[in-house]
Amino acid sequence: MEIKDRISKFIQYKNITIAEFERNVSLANGYIKKFKGSIGSDKLNNIISYYPDININWLITGEGSMLKSEISNMLVESPMEYGKKQTRPRIPYTAAAGSLTSAVEGVTSDQCEQIPRINVFPDYDFTIILKGDSMEPKYEGGDEVACKRIDSTSFIQWGKVHVLDTAQGIIIKRIYEDGEKIRCASYNTEYPDFSILKEEIFSMSLVVGLIRL
Repeated sequence: MEIKDRISKFIQYKNITIAEFERNVSLANGYIKKFKGSIGSDKLNNIISYYPDININWLITGEGSMLKSEISNMLVESPMEYGKKQTRPRIPYTAAAGSLTSAVEGVTSDQCEQIPRINVFPDYDFTIILKGDSMEPKYEGGDEVACKRIDSTSFIQWGKVHVLDTAQGIIIKRIYEDGEKIRCASYNTEYPDFSILKEEIFSMSLVVGLIRL
């Protein structure tokens, strides 16, 4: 069951129409039926702001129950209030080299949206919407991933998917140690591995969360 199916299930539970749900959460008419790719964190925030009884973890991952318990509703800060306190930049996949690093370090980029943080994910610094098919089937074009910046003293999790801000632009790959370079590997076997000089990498970030419809 994907996010689209879980939204439909929640709409049925509320005994409302799809059109009414779309109006309530500021979605365009017909948006639900045309779902494909990923749902933006801004739209998720609209949903949980209007419907605070929905379990956001269930909505995103399918885990747990559809509704929050009454106790958790009293204890958990409302999504709207939380969203006012924290945002994270959504970095365009086509961003120029160095812009990812600048945005994460707090330099506002004209290319970046500021999106309310999704608090069911581990701590993260930004999101990015993927393009292309080089990381299929694990990640698909249109998926939005949450990423945590790692510094020079952090333990690099070799073999995990990272976002690299390089002199050639943004790269999303599994990474491996390769001497003075870092080897980048795709999940799609049609794309060969390649290596990048470490000195050409401005920053590295670990992928810690995924939103997919």
